[in-house]
Amino acid sequence: MADIKYEITERIAVLSEKGKWTKEFNKVSWNERTAKYDLRDWNHDDGKIGKGITLTDEEVQNLKQVLSTIEL
Repeated sequence: MADIKYEITERIAVLSEKGKWTKEFNKVSWNERTAKYDLRDWNHDDGKIGKGITLTDEEVQNLKQVLSTIEL
């Protein structure tokens, strides 16, 4: 399997922490492509990356609208 290259271009928020792992919402460039919004688990100390999702600007805008309708 080829190495995956990534660069966190903008750190937006750490949503939670559990031990060495954090769940973060950032902008990330994967394999030198245009940066997208990214929500996933990270273990920066050990250089590990958990499963997550990437979202386009349009998808984040749609998600923002949906989340604004939810009452907690």
